Amino acid sequence: MPGIAGVLRHAGSQLGDDPIISMVGRMRHEVAFVSGHATFAELGVSAGWVCRPDSFAANLPLWNEDRSVCLIFAGQEFSDHERISRGVPLKGENALVPLYEERGAQFVRELNGCFTGLLVDLRKGRAILFNDRYGLGRIYFHESPDGFFFASEAKSLLEVVPRLRELDQRSLAEFWSVGCPLEGRSLFHGISLLPGGSAWTFHRDGRTERARYFCPQEWENQEPLSNHEYVEQLTHVFSQALPRYFEKESAVGMSLTGGLDSRMLLAWTRARKGELPCYTFGGQYRDSADVRIARRLAALVGQPHTTICIENDFFARFEDLAERTAYLTDGTMDVSGAVELYVNERARKIAPIRLTGNYGSEILRSNVAFRPRRLNRDIFTPEFSELLDEAEETYRTESAGHRLSFIAFKQVPWYHYARLAIEQSQLVPRTPFLDNELVALAYRSPPAVAKSPWPCLSLIAAGNQFLAIDTDQALPFRPRPLITSLARIWQDFTAKAEYVYDYGMPQWLASVDRFLAPLRIERVFLGRHKFYHFRVWYRDRLADYVQKVLLDPLSLSRPWLRGNVVRKIVSDHVSGKANHTISIHNLLTVELTRRQLVER
Repeated sequence: MPGIAGVLRHAGSQLGDDPIISMVGRMRHEVAFVSGHATFAELGVSAGWVCRPDSFAANLPLWNEDRSVCLIFAGQEFSDHERISRGVPLKGENALVPLYEERGAQFVRELNGCFTGLLVDLRKGRAILFNDRYGLGRIYFHESPDGFFFASEAKSLLEVVPRLRELDQRSLAEFWSVGCPLEGRSLFHGISLLPGGSAWTFHRDGRTERARYFCPQEWENQEPLSNHEYVEQLTHVFSQALPRYFEKESAVGMSLTGGLDSRMLLAWTRARKGELPCYTFGGQYRDSADVRIARRLAALVGQPHTTICIENDFFARFEDLAERTAYLTDGTMDVSGAVELYVNERARKIAPIRLTGNYGSEILRSNVAFRPRRLNRDIFTPEFSELLDEAEETYRTESAGHRLSFIAFKQVPWYHYARLAIEQSQLVPRTPFLDNELVALAYRSPPAVAKSPWPCLSLIAAGNQFLAIDTDQALPFRPRPLITSLARIWQDFTAKAEYVYDYGMPQWLASVDRFLAPLRIERVFLGRHKFYHFRVWYRDRLADYVQKVLLDPLSLSRPWLRGNVVRKIVSDHVSGKANHTISIHNLLTVELTRRQLVER
């Protein structure tokens, strides 16, 4: 997928052939991707890139006029800054090098978006490796006596430093416990993540300055606003920021749901009728609340709407989709990401740029999306169970402190990155909810409404009052005494019933459900809110694949697992005696990660 890679050789390095071609090749997942590399021998730097044709960063590398400053950049940048060079206005990627020449290494503070970059200044004899302030533009790195290796994908490092092909046990325990490695670790031993807001400078004389150009405390120390002031400023900042995300080098489509976040975008878009194709992901049982409401919203603003459904070919392709999910995301996304891969493939045919409401509830309503899970500890060896206890303690330590800082600067880059990686492998995702100005304002939210939907409801009504209809959770814009209460009760009941019938089914109920399977009771509960249902799929349509992978003698012999217990949970799930959906998710994910990235 799009990204950068490179090597900065240390003095006395014994590194032989330049590995950059191999590193870039590992990230070039499609023939249409544009790639290249450059070498700066006087600094011991080799760097390369992969990008989509006609994307923000398609014209790499970017040079200044005398070719003394070079920038390799991946991602998107949405600041309003316009630079003038010789009387010619420069915007977008063409403004970045002039911005550096004007501001020096602190130019990164003025950037706004999700990105990574390497800037090489031959005059000053230095290279600056940087990323966005959240760290969502991911950089994996490894340092050895030979040099400093970095890449947007871990597999590039595994390709050229084979000794790194080993899963880190602590990271693996954190993945099982909370869904992702913590504290900037990766799944691989010896590979770490560049912290968000970094600008690491590597000098010709061997010195390295590992600086942060931004820290969350800058926003934490702001004074909160009153309710009225906050909504007023939210309306102003959001309406000013959103047009940046509609600037396009190719067609933009909107991923629309029945919730608040994508509706805020729709309410403030000024696209002409028929100009903004909208789509919603749907399942096989019925139109979900998301689909029904999104279709209505699109009609209200005169935009076309498509439902992208899970078709039968998904199950025929599942083996390939699951393996690609593990490979493309470096094991960060569990195999449920096969669904995301499938629907985003189809979304790309509608428009190559996908505008989404991602991170809206997290930033504007302080939603913490991941926590330690309840696990079947019988699966693991005693030694690995101790690491699971450590993972829970690490989570508690990391989640202490400012709630929004935990969400924006830890949850987003550590946990949410996995789904972004899937999306980026297929199209160009965009969201305004990590816009620097908007996030800075969210820190000033009055405590009384920090978790409330009220500011978002007000923002939608101010942008387009015709979109002020109930949400998928029956949140009303204009409460109606009895009708609103009944709607909330119904939505809450159906959401919980669907969860209980799917991921959350108790073990005693699973054994009962097995005997009722011929009645197809799942048609009553499933599909009202979710469009994928892995408990039933693992039991039925994907049972053969689950058994083929997890009952393989190699899978059962992994040193952190108790093979006899794994064998039993697989047998009990596919026979319908029990519900082990989450365990099967993780077992498949870790096994496929080993096969695709460690043993490949």
